[in-house]
Amino acid sequence: MGPYALLWSGGKDSALALVRARRVGLEVARLVTFYDAPSGRVRFHATRVELIRAQAAAAGIELTALGTTWEEMDRELRRELARLKAEGFQGVIGGDIHLADVRAWYGERIGAAGLEHVEPLWGEQPTALLQEFVIGGGRAVVTCVEVGRMGRGWLGCEVDGRFLQQVSALGIDPCGELGEYHTFCFGGPAFHWEVGWRAGARREAGRFCQLDLLSRPDLQPQR
Repeated sequence: MGPYALLWSGGKDSALALVRARRVGLEVARLVTFYDAPSGRVRFHATRVELIRAQAAAAGIELTALGTTWEEMDRELRRELARLKAEGFQGVIGGDIHLADVRAWYGERIGAAGLEHVEPLWGEQPTALLQEFVIGGGRAVVTCVEVGRMGRGWLGCEVDGRFLQQVSALGIDPCGELGEYHTFCFGGPAFHWEVGWRAGARREAGRFCQLDLLSRPDLQPQR
């Protein structure tokens, strides 16, 4: 069996998918991130690509970070999948939970490349997944909210036990699977050390509000 690549957004669901994949013995040898080329940030999550690189270093996994425009995304994904197949990868891991159309979109392209499509979180209750992330020691911060569903005050909040209780009372998807919020994971079992960051400015992006995270090169890895 060959190694696996994991589609990496940098958020809590990606981190939990990585932990679960490792737990069942899959060799995750590559993280693949697509980001918006003009801004240098992961779409929706608003994470700078340098922080994604810091996550990959902390996870001890090689990273492929590909900057694209929205229109180029499909073509570049297909090219990357073909490269993975040519390099001998067995499959690709995603972090989808219950959005069937999103899973199908990726699954069609992964299957067409001759790769196995693995979804470790698929079909499980979002509340249970969020609880597993928190109880398992995962650490993440909210970087983007849909203002009509979550107020701007949630930006910068850490995903912890208190967050779990409060977000469950909002009547939204607890994992933010419908786009209610996005996160940056900076610690926990996915990593060998915590990824340093600090909060920057907030900015409006249509119906979303995003928190800019800045890297902390002054923080040494806690091995």
